Amino acid sequence: MGAGVLKIGCQTFTWEMLGERWSQGPDALLRAIADGGYRGIEITDTMIGDYADRPDDFAAELDAHGLELAAFAFGSDSGFTRREAIDRDLDTTARWLEFTARFPGVPVALGSATIVSEGPLEEKFEIAAELYNRAAALGVAAGVPVAVHPSSHHGTLLSDRADYDRMFGLLDADTVGWVPDTGHILRGGLDLPDTLRTYRSRIRYVHLKDVDECGRWTMLGAGCCDMAAVIDIARQAPRFNGWIVVEEESAQAAADPAGAVRANRATLSRLGH
Repeated sequence: MGAGVLKIGCQTFTWEMLGERWSQGPDALLRAIADGGYRGIEITDTMIGDYADRPDDFAAELDAHGLELAAFAFGSDSGFTRREAIDRDLDTTARWLEFTARFPGVPVALGSATIVSEGPLEEKFEIAAELYNRAAALGVAAGVPVAVHPSSHHGTLLSDRADYDRMFGLLDADTVGWVPDTGHILRGGLDLPDTLRTYRSRIRYVHLKDVDECGRWTMLGAGCCDMAAVIDIARQAPRFNGWIVVEEESAQAAADPAGAVRANRATLSRLGH
């Protein structure tokens, strides 16, 4: 896509992280995100609720709120690093590819590979790469882009730049996309602009988050993320689809998720987006 009109979406983890404190369903998420001024939503397997088997109904509800599906994301309790779970994880991938195929061009993002069992570290990279590559092949067959979303916590396999280089060296650059998460990249101590530029050709869409100098989540603009630089680099990525998806995990979001995502949208508006 390259340079063009950005589309600003909102990730539903802002509510998912509340756990039992959030008891409403996906319709409430759509209302809050639409009221916040966003164009689209990235929803997860945890938050899709009973729409999981009703993609047409979900599409109708999106339309009713003036929203688009920006992406669909899911993870696994295997951390995508347990060989005995590969077939199960691929079955799950196929399920969500079938759901997302209802929305042409919308990518499916697989969560971060994490170390959840004993074994050689090198083997974990190989297992995760096999899973991601095979998932992407399923995506090609289904006509759905597949991308990987690395994180920086919970025993993640990708904790520094050497880990990124190692993993990306094992992934099929033509089929496995990347969802860079600015907050996780910064929390992992990586050079954000350099990392984005190095793997720019893999970027499909971007998770925009901010952190302070200690790595604590902050509202957009209150931390050290150079949002203008991130957006500029993304726009130069040949397979960037135009979506900047805001994900908020700060204390403010935990106290008032709808208010936090609304404030973040206002911050981006002040930057001209």
